[in-house]
Amino acid sequence: MKVKLAETPQEIHDHLKIREIVFIIGQNVPRDLELDGLDNQATLVVVYQDNQPIGAGRYRLVNNYAKIERIAVIEEYRKQGVGNEIMYFIEKQIAENTKVELLKLNSQISAAPFYAKLNYIKKGEIFMDAGIEHILMIKAI
Repeated sequence: MKVKLAETPQEIHDHLKIREIVFIIGQNVPRDLELDGLDNQATLVVVYQDNQPIGAGRYRLVNNYAKIERIAVIEEYRKQGVGNEIMYFIEKQIAENTKVELLKLNSQISAAPFYAKLNYIKKGEIFMDAGIEHILMIKAI
């Protein structure tokens, strides 16, 4: 498994394809909500296994924090550590390349235990996003 920044046109295409499969097709998220026009402000990450894209994520710098978003793993590769590797990679990128000390993400309720194991803490109330229950989670670095 190789986690890397999505920098070339092919890597960016692969990143977006993973999000399409997981969110648009898999969770029926409307295309215009998933493809929110913020990718050009974000650092994109893609994961490959045997040269096939299997995972993706992104982060953006917002005010004084980093917002982690769009963490996605193809279904057959879940529960194999891919999500952990994406998060470790993103956190390392943020720590090494920014001065922010706070990470935020809007977790789907079903994914909150995954982020809790990575020391993210729930904040606030459950809210709806794209018809899916979410909760804000934060982590100091």
